[in-house]
Amino acid sequence: MTAATLTGTALVLHGHFYQPPREDPWTGIVPEQPGAAPFHDWNERITAECYRPNAELGTFEHLSFNVGPTLLSWLEVHHPDVYGRIVQADGLAGRAIAQAYGHAILPLCNERDVRTHVRWGILDFTHRFARRPAGMWLPETAVNDFVLRVLAEEGIRFTILAPGQIDADAPPRSGLYRWRDPADHDLDLELVVYDAALAHTLAFEAPTSRRIIDSALVLGGLVVAATDGETFGHHHDGADEVVSQALALAEPAYGVRVPRLLDLLDEAPPTTEVRVRTSAWSCAHGIGRWKADCGCHTGGPEGWNQAWRAPLRRALDLLRDWSIEVFERRGRELLRDPWAARDDYLGLLIGARSWDDFAAHHIIGDGHQAGVLLDAQRNALLMYTSCGWFFNDFAGIETLQVLRYAARSIDLHQQLGEVPPVDAFLDVLAEARSNDPEQGDGRQLWHTQVLPH
Repeated sequence: MTAATLTGTALVLHGHFYQPPREDPWTGIVPEQPGAAPFHDWNERITAECYRPNAELGTFEHLSFNVGPTLLSWLEVHHPDVYGRIVQADGLAGRAIAQAYGHAILPLCNERDVRTHVRWGILDFTHRFARRPAGMWLPETAVNDFVLRVLAEEGIRFTILAPGQIDADAPPRSGLYRWRDPADHDLDLELVVYDAALAHTLAFEAPTSRRIIDSALVLGGLVVAATDGETFGHHHDGADEVVSQALALAEPAYGVRVPRLLDLLDEAPPTTEVRVRTSAWSCAHGIGRWKADCGCHTGGPEGWNQAWRAPLRRALDLLRDWSIEVFERRGRELLRDPWAARDDYLGLLIGARSWDDFAAHHIIGDGHQAGVLLDAQRNALLMYTSCGWFFNDFAGIETLQVLRYAARSIDLHQQLGEVPPVDAFLDVLAEARSNDPEQGDGRQLWHTQVLPH
């Protein structure tokens, strides 16, 4: 099914609601963040400006959406009423889709990490929304054939992409398409391609409700637009009321349907096949933003560079690869199947299963050591959170957060009597330099802003 096969006009707005995990890896508490004043931290500020008003307006009943699992965990504890309204909205309308767990750039991950992020995303969604997800949001919509293959193999039916991510001479317009695995033609996945112009308007121009609906009517057929959910109230004051009104009035006032994506896919499964580029929605250079000084950044004075991105990734890769050897070696002594235990570990953390149940299925050695080993892996996964590379400088709070996950993973391995390659790690990290001379290089930042935690 493409836009041309749809009778009438259908409008689907998708909100990707997500915040970088902000908890201190040792205490689990979000520290005070002065930039979020007058609120204690950014989670609190954005909840007040976006998550709460959209939940109270009933927006989640009309909006296609995903909420990052780490954000849902925080909301569940700190604002259970907001969390409850989001879950209840999906129970009424069924518009939520899952998100790969840790917001890592999946095309840059190794195979086991891709599968764990996908499996944890499915597990978290199923636990919270009491149903298995049909769709999954890819962090930064970062995609390649391998990532789509994993989604298909793990039972995911569809994902959402930008038109420029489709490998074609001319990008397709908003609509539904099908990807088929070039290595296994029996494996396929449905792709929802959003309209770039309307998505840009939502993200940067704060349109009125009428303008949103008029845009859909002009385009006709299926019109999908995807943007950060924080657009609706945090990035644009009052946009929460605008989008709520647009979705509530679209059909009764203008005859524009506001269907679920799943219903559209069921009505007429897409037959037009397309290929994908290795790409993301927020980088004009494929996925360069998370591995190189590609030119993409957010904020910062003129002349600043992001040459620090490459050594940051190489340092973390060095630590990750070392931790794999430890996990397999020590895991054989403690766990029936170390990798299967890791894939199930999130269920223990979010309360989807009890310790006794988890231990009965997975643990064959010392339970405490098994828990420490698994949590070292959890921190190693979180140290690839995409926000660490997204912004303008190595000394930003998001990059320091991923380094603190690395430090916590090192700390947990040391508790097991292992000797992490800290010197080699810091030798590589020292190649990364902040644009602020006072912050220095990676070794200096590690000692001044990471180890004190």
